[in-house]
Amino acid sequence: MIKKLYNLKILQVDQKLVEKGQLTSRITDIDAEMLFTNNQMITTTVSRHGAISDFAILQMHKDTMKAHIIKLQSEKRKLEKQIEALTDVIIELQKESEQFDYIIQEEKKKKFKAMIKAQDEEAAEYMQSKYIAS
Repeated sequence: MIKKLYNLKILQVDQKLVEKGQLTSRITDIDAEMLFTNNQMITTTVSRHGAISDFAILQMHKDTMKAHIIKLQSEKRKLEKQIEALTDVIIELQKESEQFDYIIQEEKKKKFKAMIKAQDEEAAEYMQSKYIAS
C-alpha cells in the first residue's frame, strides 16, 4: 500500500512538473510577443507628407499595441502566480513522497533483518541437529 502511495506521489510530482513547464513556456511566449509588439510599436510610422488623419490612425494603432502589452503583462503576472502556487504543491508532494520512500526503506530493512534472523536460526538448528546426531 505504501509503495502504491509512493508511486502515486511520484506520478503527481511529474504531472505538476509538466504543468509548470507548460506555464513557463507560455510565459516565454508572452515575453516574445511583448517584445515583438513593442518593436512593432517603435518602428511603426506614416509617410512623411501624410495627412493629419494618418497621424491619428498611427496614434490609435500605438494605443492598441500599448493596451495589448498591458494585457500580456497582466496575463504573465497571473501565470507567474500560478507557477509559484504550483511550486509549493510540488514541494509538498516531494516531501510526502520522501516520507513514503523512508517508510518503504525501513520496511525493507525490517524484512532483511527478519530474513537474516531466520537464516541464523536455521543455521543454529542445523548445527544443533549435527551435534546431537554425532
